[in-house]
Formats: sequence, C-alpha cells, structure tokens
Amino acid sequence: MWPGLRLIRRQLATAAAARGLVYEKHGEPSQVLRLQRLEVASPIDYEVRVKMLAAPINPSDLNMVQGTYALLPQLPAVGGNEGVGVVAEVGSHVSSVRPGDWVIPVDSALGTWRTEGVFSEEALVRVPSDISVEGAATLSVNPCTAYRLLSDYETLRPGDSVIQNASNSGVGQAVIQIAASLGITTINIVRDRPDLQSLVQRLHDVGADHVITEEQLRKPEMKDLFKICPRPRLALNCVGGKYTTEMLRHLDYGGTMVTYGGMAKQPVTIPVSALIFKNIRLCGFWVTQWKRDRQNNREEITKMIRDLCDLIRRGRLVPPPCSYWPLEKFLQALQDAQTPFLSRKQILTMQ
Repeated sequence: MWPGLRLIRRQLATAAAARGLVYEKHGEPSQVLRLQRLEVASPIDYEVRVKMLAAPINPSDLNMVQGTYALLPQLPAVGGNEGVGVVAEVGSHVSSVRPGDWVIPVDSALGTWRTEGVFSEEALVRVPSDISVEGAATLSVNPCTAYRLLSDYETLRPGDSVIQNASNSGVGQAVIQIAASLGITTINIVRDRPDLQSLVQRLHDVGADHVITEEQLRKPEMKDLFKICPRPRLALNCVGGKYTTEMLRHLDYGGTMVTYGGMAKQPVTIPVSALIFKNIRLCGFWVTQWKRDRQNNREEITKMIRDLCDLIRRGRLVPPPCSYWPLEKFLQALQDAQTPFLSRKQILTMQ
C-alpha cells in the first residue's frame, strides 16, 4: 500500500511551497534534473490546481529528459508524464472536476514530478478515489496502451490467442491481465535471465497462460504449443530485432503485428513470405497520439478509463511491483529505474 495515503487530507489543508524536478537542458536524467521550488498561482477560467500524490518513472519519461523522445516540452521543464493527484482548487469555468477529486493526465509532457501544479481542465481526467494510489498513478500510459492494443487491431474473442514480447514490462503485464479478463490466451516472450523461474511464476500469477524465452521461439517444440492453443492473430512488439522476426513467424494467416516500442534499438525485419503468403499486416501505435486525436471527443477516452478502473476495482488489473521514493531521493529512484532486470516500477511520492 502506498505509504502516504493517510497524508492526503493533511496535504490539502496545509499550504506549502511547491517543488518539482526541473531540467533546463537535455541529458542524462541524474545529471540534468534538479529539485527546485516552483511558483503555483491560483487557477483561472479552465485551469485546475492539483496536489500530486504519486508519479512513476517510465522509460518514456527518461527519454524525454534525454531529448530522444518524439515529443519534447519547451525548456525548462518539469519531468514526468504520468501520475495521480487531488484537485485542490478550480477555475471559474471548470465543470468536469471539483476539489477533492482524483485526476490523472490525459495528455503528455505535463510535468508530473512535482508536489503541486496548475493544469488545463482538458489535460486531466477524473478517476475514482476507491482504487489504489499506485493503480491510479500508473494508469494513463501502460494499461491504456494495452487496452488499445487488444481492442483496435483484431476482433478477438474468448479462446483466441495473442503473442507478445517484453511480457514483463508494464504494458506486457497489463496485456496479460486484460486478456485474461476477456478469456484470451496469451503467449508471453521474455529474455533469459538469472531469476527466470521467479519471473515466469510472477507472470503466471497475474494470468499468463504460456511464458517462453526468446531462444525457445526458434525451437521445433513451438509447434507443440499450437496443438493446445490456436495460432495468434495478434502479435505485440515492443523490442525489435531478430526475435521479433521469429515471433512474427508464428502469426496465423491474415494476422497483425503492432509495434509500440523498440527496446532493442534494432530494426524490425519482415520476411517477404510473411507479406505475400501469410498476408500479415504491420501497424504502429503510440498512445500519446491516440489520445491527442480524440481531444475534442473524449467519449472513447472516458470509456477506456472507466473500464480499466473497473478492472482495478475488481482486482483483475494490478500494477507491477513498485518501490516508493520521496521526491528528495529522486537520484536513487532514477538509478533503480534504469537497472536491468529489476522489474519494479519506481514511484515518486509527493509527501
């Protein structure tokens, strides 16, 4: 349980100087981020003042600070794209939220690594306060990505199967859980590692049906797997490189591979035979763009958030294991966030 939940009311009642992790130039996060005081004015018109409760550190957050992400805010900027906060005050024209509501970002680059901030009403969406703080803080990126990947590219029915790499990532674990709630079988690929058996068990515990290593993709025994489950119509790629090509070979005729990341920083190579003889379709997905395309019509966004919160409330969607760090210890949090195979989400708490 998030350690600062009991302080929420005290935070709302006690005014304090706002602080945030600010970077004035791009570079390695541990070198360019500084904890600084921030000026926070009272909101006007369609603005909302939010006291942040918690915000995770995601790979995209680090890439943004490094200057390698597709979306870069104007500098100087506060880091962080995701998190949950409590509405403290609203402008005169705000109608969708009120003081005391929990809100999460619906847009990127807002700068969530701060104790308090003023944001536009349209950049926020309300979430119920009866879900866990860590569930709300980690909701707007990975679970939303998983939801759209499973919803938008193939019509999947109970008994169908999906294959994915980076299965222990935040998106991967959300895919496993959402698919399990729909009766969809998941074939989950992970990299070999010293603690492989404990990772396999952890993925099974959250609902994974099959967990295999990248090396097993190339072995003849893979054909035995498809005697007990159908070949997948959907492949989800967050890695790239040669093992993604191997994953693609197991898709059913007419299936789709969606690429939403490139952790290996290697290109995706597609055999000509997959395009000609198997009619494989290739797509890309970026949840930030998906949300921005729907800024003027929020029905799909609010339905998605409502569905995900319902899964969280029913215990069908839980965040990955988390470590909590007060904002002052951000350097340790950054170090752990960049440690290979740690498999824990690092969350900054704004006590």
